[in-house]
Amino acid sequence: MPKPIRALAALLLLFVPLAGVTQEVSERTLENGLRVIVKEDHRAPVVVSQVWYKVGSSYEYDGITGVSHMLEHMMFQGTETRAPGEASRIIAENGGQENAFTSRDYTAYYQQLEASRLPIAFELEADRMRNLQLREDRFKKERNVVMEERRLRTEDKPRSLTYETFVATAYQASPYRHPVIGWMDDIRNYRLADLKQWYRTWYAPNNAVVVVAGAVNPEEVFRLAEKHFGPLEPSTLLPPKPRAEPAQRGERRVRVRAPAELPYLIMGYKAPVLQTADEAWKPYALAVLAGVLDSGNSARLTRELVRGRQIAAAVGAGYGLYGRYEGLLTLSGVPAVGHDIPALEAALRDQILRLKEEPVAPAELERIKAQVVAADVYAKDSVYGQATEIGRLVTVGLDWRLADEYVERISAVTPEQVRQVANEFLSDERLTVAVLDPLPLGDTPASGSDMSEDVDAIH
Repeated sequence: MPKPIRALAALLLLFVPLAGVTQEVSERTLENGLRVIVKEDHRAPVVVSQVWYKVGSSYEYDGITGVSHMLEHMMFQGTETRAPGEASRIIAENGGQENAFTSRDYTAYYQQLEASRLPIAFELEADRMRNLQLREDRFKKERNVVMEERRLRTEDKPRSLTYETFVATAYQASPYRHPVIGWMDDIRNYRLADLKQWYRTWYAPNNAVVVVAGAVNPEEVFRLAEKHFGPLEPSTLLPPKPRAEPAQRGERRVRVRAPAELPYLIMGYKAPVLQTADEAWKPYALAVLAGVLDSGNSARLTRELVRGRQIAAAVGAGYGLYGRYEGLLTLSGVPAVGHDIPALEAALRDQILRLKEEPVAPAELERIKAQVVAADVYAKDSVYGQATEIGRLVTVGLDWRLADEYVERISAVTPEQVRQVANEFLSDERLTVAVLDPLPLGDTPASGSDMSEDVDAIH
């Protein structure tokens, strides 16, 4: 058996014992619409409790962009019975950790505690699900915090600013064109009434999923959920309008001039995700394709453009399978000394052309699969990772069972399928290119990039 295939087989064997100690997922829906999903894992006496709300920046509209993230901040500012910060203090006193994050398609809150303290997390989350106290003085203070967060994370980071501009250029109608943190002018002009309306509409049991993973008994978790969340009233939900992105009809380009040390290039191709693909195998083939380009030092981009031809000082590729709307397969990089952006772009285009014309060699493909599978296996080794994978899937409208099929589906991808998705989706008609054109630094900070789709709150 060739070494890469042996490596993949070994990883699949590694996955088997992990599955053996992790029990089957159990779920129940309460009368008020709250969905509760439990995954047992008794390897350590800990539990991760997460509450996922099906609302994020892709639910927002012009004028209130970033309101989901703003509300996430306000969720730590007290309820009708608890003062600001009191819930966080209670979690800390019980030896736990907690935080939250907002993304395009969801907002999630989580606690990690010793398993017997799960009732504490449920009591606190149920309280702020329907009893949040939104006061003008706290709102104004937290709005200033969010404005400063945007300055630090985006406006003072040239690569992040370029990425934000790139996404807003790639999408015209899709709500994915808006940054998760929101546009600065929208943040500056939030009204407390905007947050109250958002909270009343979306923060309700019939728009939430509670995910629990760890050393727990499912029936006990369901009883706790019924006790704490069961009495909460649901809200009236109207499904958001589709807001589908129209077909792109040609390459789009944008330049960003900002103080920076180095130029920077981003190329992105419109690509389907599991929710939008016409055939289920295509997103998995795209994930493998991205792995062929960028899955460590042995992948093509680093091996050939950084170490080999030395055209790039740094280079990478990315693609995500999960989302409510069509996504992007991206390539990005910084040219090496003596080379410029056009040379780097030409080199990246050569890599795309090669994927279209030449099937990936079986040995190379198996090695890439092994690395992709390894990342998935290691993620499942954490109870937090297991809970998060379930929450992410269900809040974008997918079945949590897809998490258990990931290794099998990645392993089934063929060289011809990789070539087929390259030809179907990596075309100029789907391409957007953004270039950071450096200006002198002056007094403006120029720190590195932060291109995560999630925005974690700083509390």
